[in-house]
Amino acid sequence: MFGRLGAPEIILILVVIILLFGAKKLPDMARSLGKSARILKSEAKAMKDEGKTPAPADPPNNDEQPPAQRVIQASPGDVTSSRPVTEPTDTTKR
Repeated sequence: MFGRLGAPEIILILVVIILLFGAKKLPDMARSLGKSARILKSEAKAMKDEGKTPAPADPPNNDEQPPAQRVIQASPGDVTSSRPVTEPTDTTKR
């Protein structure tokens, strides 16, 4: 009953979406959705890579400089949406 969508149903759904959001907003919405997906993908990859690195055996010295800030870009070459990200620091004492 609800399992099969034919061409008329898909066309009807697209017409309703265009009527609800307007043709002018749809490209902007799709663009922002793509940027969000890229950011989510890059953050997930960074978290996965971070989990693979072994923890240091020695506690860090207070004399060391903090690591440089990472910059996340929404899309390659998009300089306007890049922002610095502060890395969380480990405040636990052993």
